[in-house]
Parts: sequence; structure tokens; C-alpha cells
Amino acid sequence: MECFVAVAEELHFGEAAARLQMTQPPLSRQIQQLERELDTQLFVRTSRRVVLTEAGRVLLPHARQLLDLADRAATDTQAVGRGAEGSLSIAYTAMAGRSILPAIVKLANKHLPGVRLNLSESITADQLDEIERGTVDIGLLHPQLARPSISERALHTEDMLVAVHTGGPHGDTDAPIRLDALKREPLLMYSPKTARYFHDLALLTLKRSGVEPHISQYAGQIPVLLSLANAGIGYAIVPASARHFLPEGVRLRPIDFAAVNAQPVQSTLSLAWSTATTNPVVYRFLDVLEEDVSQPHSLIRATQLV
Repeated sequence: MECFVAVAEELHFGEAAARLQMTQPPLSRQIQQLERELDTQLFVRTSRRVVLTEAGRVLLPHARQLLDLADRAATDTQAVGRGAEGSLSIAYTAMAGRSILPAIVKLANKHLPGVRLNLSESITADQLDEIERGTVDIGLLHPQLARPSISERALHTEDMLVAVHTGGPHGDTDAPIRLDALKREPLLMYSPKTARYFHDLALLTLKRSGVEPHISQYAGQIPVLLSLANAGIGYAIVPASARHFLPEGVRLRPIDFAAVNAQPVQSTLSLAWSTATTNPVVYRFLDVLEEDVSQPHSLIRATQLV
């Protein structure tokens, strides 16, 4: 088709051959082969000129479209192979959706405008399963037991705080508080089945503070714990990003670990992906991510809530 278009536009075999950077005999054979395949004469050749037949004039716009389609197919395929186009499925926890997800989306839209993002919310355990199955490319989740098939990169850390009711004895100030001041208060605790990561962090926070918890209620989601705290039935230990869900009657207070000579407890949010992924967009996005965090005005580091 490329040979046909060149001859049709030049109406001269010699000039068409020069344009295609080939000699005239193989060009003539290409045209003859095309005419045999179509069983139709495409050119009238004389010693002085070359003229398109009516069939040749019909074929010419189709030939141009086919060449354009072939070029675009090659370009699109190469773009996907480089990770510049394609799709990227991202799963995120409820907390990640309110903290780091907007920065992730902005980063992808800015540097990978040809990539389509598919977003879905799910808990960490479900994300890990989906990443292993290949139904999710990237997860924004909290670290759990390591899986050999999954790689993780820490993105975001934040302090653990205490959520208290503003109408209670400890809700009238934003000053740091020692947890032993709450040792007689009921604790609103994370479900060990659906929120294992924060359940373990809360226990670690209490242990470092030397407090034995008096658990009154369990819940699997931070907004639910905050709602229960708003009802005045207990306090909760939550990450700093819980301020995005904070009811009007709840205050977040820093935990005074220094008073008990203990290290602060922090929550970590990680980005996870399959080590066996064949989606080039994943690796392209990881490159974009590393480039961003190395910059002074990083979108990702701007979300830190420590």
C-alpha cells in the first residue's frame, strides 16, 4: 500500500522509488503483485506517463487510511509498552481515600495523561488478594504480613492521636495527654478481624503508655469509632488523618509519650504492587512517584500528617 500511494501521488515510478529510498524494479514488482491480488489494473503505464485507473482512484483514499491506521496502531502500541498509555487500577482504604489518594491521582494525571485510572475502595486484606490475582495493579494500604509475590513502598506516616468527646473531662483542650489519664475510661477498639492493623497499633500505643485497656465496643472503621466517641461512650486511638472524618463533638489530642519515656507510635500507609505484574504502566508510575518524592515541592510528601 505504501508503494501504491507513492506511485499514485508522484505518477512517476522513478520519483516514487526515490521517495521510498528503493530502486525502481522492486517497486514495479510490488505494484504488479498488488494488482494481481486485487485482480484489477490500478495504473495505465505508457512510455511518457503513469495514470491512475478508475479503480486506482477508488483505492487511493482507502490506502491512505490504512497506512494512517497502521502508523497509529504502532504508535499506540509503543506508548502502552512504555507505560505512557493504558490503564492503571488503584485500590485504596477509606483513610487513604481522604489522605493520600488525591495526591496520587494528581501525580498520575500530570505525568501520565494518556493513562486511564480505575479507582476502587477496599480494605487492606482484600487489596492484597486482588493484587495477587492481578485484578488490581496498585494498592494503597497498611502493611501486613509480608507476601513474597507483593512489593511495598512506604508512602505516608502519621501520628496516632486520641479522640475524646468535647463534653467530657478531657475534651476541653488540644494539649498532649498521657493515656493513663484515660485508664478508667471505656476504650472504643478496632475489630481484630476487619481492622487488624489499627487494632495492633492501638494495643501498642496502650502498652507503651503502660495502660490496660477497658474495651467497651469494637468497630471495623475509623468513622464509626469517631461516631461512637461523639456519642460520649468512650475514647478511641486514631491516626491523624481521622481529622477528615471528625464529628463536631470530638477533639483529637496528641499522646504524651515523652512523659512515660516511650517512642511515639505512628501509622504507615504503603503502596503495593505485584512483583509479577506485566503492566508497564505500573513501573512507569513507580518512576513518576520516585521522581516526585525527590523534589522540594513533592505532592506525596505534602500529605504527611506527622
